[in-house]
Amino acid sequence: MSAESGVKTFRDHDGLWENHRIEEVATPEAWDRDPEMVMRFYNQRRKQLFEVEPNPGHIALAALEQAYDVEIITQNVDDLHERAGSSKVFHLHGELKKVRSTADPNLVYTCDHWEVKMGDVCEKGYQLRPHIVWFGEAVPMIEEAVRRVVKADICMVIGTSMVVYPAAGLINYVSDQAIKYYIDPKAYAVNGISHLEIIQEKAGIAVPKLVEQLLKEA
Repeated sequence: MSAESGVKTFRDHDGLWENHRIEEVATPEAWDRDPEMVMRFYNQRRKQLFEVEPNPGHIALAALEQAYDVEIITQNVDDLHERAGSSKVFHLHGELKKVRSTADPNLVYTCDHWEVKMGDVCEKGYQLRPHIVWFGEAVPMIEEAVRRVVKADICMVIGTSMVVYPAAGLINYVSDQAIKYYIDPKAYAVNGISHLEIIQEKAGIAVPKLVEQLLKEA
């Protein structure tokens, strides 16, 4: 969804970052082993996020709120949906512009700058870490996401390979009667999913077209 805004995916073509596998900089074990390297990785991702803007796909989904109750459930950790104007955004994998206490996960802070350093601490004096769900960690928002998708009359699955779980399994909770759209250049038919329209285009092209259609039908 955000690649068209210039947001690099965590996993480049060779799956490496500074000769490290992404799993080596995005796991609890990586943090325990070399927190400075992990912090540097997320600082670079955060710095880039301050330099990009929402694309037409983000803007179109925000415009859809003119006539629909739109809830966005995203695996992305950027804030481009919010900056485009969407009012209900649920981040399954955390948020890049936030950090949290290493001792108390309920102490979460919003960053107003891109760099977070070792030695930056929460109000209780503990080191801050990225507010990201790392490989091997539980996805705390997944149950809330399920509760929301079961109520959907229309479901859009946008810009995903449908292979990263548990998020990829959410479509299985959508009602059989609901209209479903799968938008991605490599979108494919999903076994057992009825009323699914495949749209093999980029989000920035397909989403505005679909939103325009839905607004006309509202």
